[in-house]
Amino acid sequence: MTEQIALITGASRGLGFAMAEALADSYHIVAVGRTTGALEELDDRIQAKGGSATLAPMDITKTDAMRQLCRSIHDRWGGLALWVHTAVYASPMMPAAHLDEKDWAKSVDVNVTATGQLIPFIAPLLGTTGQAVFFEDDRAGQKFFGPYGATKAAQIALARSWAAETVRTGPQVHVLQPAPMSTAVRARFFPGEDRAPLASATDEAHRLLAALRG
Repeated sequence: MTEQIALITGASRGLGFAMAEALADSYHIVAVGRTTGALEELDDRIQAKGGSATLAPMDITKTDAMRQLCRSIHDRWGGLALWVHTAVYASPMMPAAHLDEKDWAKSVDVNVTATGQLIPFIAPLLGTTGQAVFFEDDRAGQKFFGPYGATKAAQIALARSWAAETVRTGPQVHVLQPAPMSTAVRARFFPGEDRAPLASATDEAHRLLAALRG
């Protein structure tokens, strides 16, 4: 590779958007998200600061599309230096006894199945020297968080297994803990919360990246 490439899955909003913008100082960004308009806004911001991005408006649950994207990354750049995985489905809060079939299926598809498919696609692109980053949000076992808490915990368990398996061989796999942020996901869970004390996604992205580099 002649330039450092960072793949951000879930780049169209929240922490993913902020991480992509912050990383654009040092990397060419491959931004994956479902909302084209939001990705275009991200691209405008990256270009305004002198960076560059490749936009990939797609759904991470579409296996063939993600396989093709990874193949295209290999063919164009040879690999990746960094993968930041922020894509998540935050289902509505509900009692476990009242699980909605569609919300449960989507939670599993986005938070678990897609992650399990992406790791084998992306690991060869990262090689032995790349880095992968996941973000913990431990809601497992909390009331009304059943679908989100269970599937997010499964995602992080998979990431931790990968991290343990690659300690000596690489790539480096990190699980980071963001502070509570003023994002749409959190607003969905806590609609009446005072948002003033919450961290901004931009500030948190810079803090997490500083910890990663330190």
